[in-house]
Amino acid sequence: MTTAVKDMLETYPADLGGVDRGTLARCIEECFSCAQACTACADACLSEEAVSELTKCVRTNLDCADVCATTGRALSRHTGYDANLTRALLQACAQACKACAEECERHAAHHEHCRVCAEACRRCEQACQELFRSLG
Repeated sequence: MTTAVKDMLETYPADLGGVDRGTLARCIEECFSCAQACTACADACLSEEAVSELTKCVRTNLDCADVCATTGRALSRHTGYDANLTRALLQACAQACKACAEECERHAAHHEHCRVCAEACRRCEQACQELFRSLG
């Protein structure tokens, strides 16, 4: 399946320094997908009757959404690439996704939006770890 992320990576005029474009594309896509899922989950939590029981979930969702969106944007830029910054972002994103997935999993039996969000977080966590490992 072709996506705008893949299309943009294919049109980048310079070498990506040996980074696998498929692994990079998957990570960018998962970051933005996770950011959207976390934002939507936070909003859904705020609509639940027992919202006071979900305050940590909302906070974790919003933190994860911010980290994922930032990571996705940074991974989309290649000019003046800084490998150390990229590694730090990937580690932070994987950690934010792990924490958010764990929090959402606590509520998944009662709130379907938390289950869906936890799955998106786990996919993003894995994509960040995979890209991190591929950077050497």
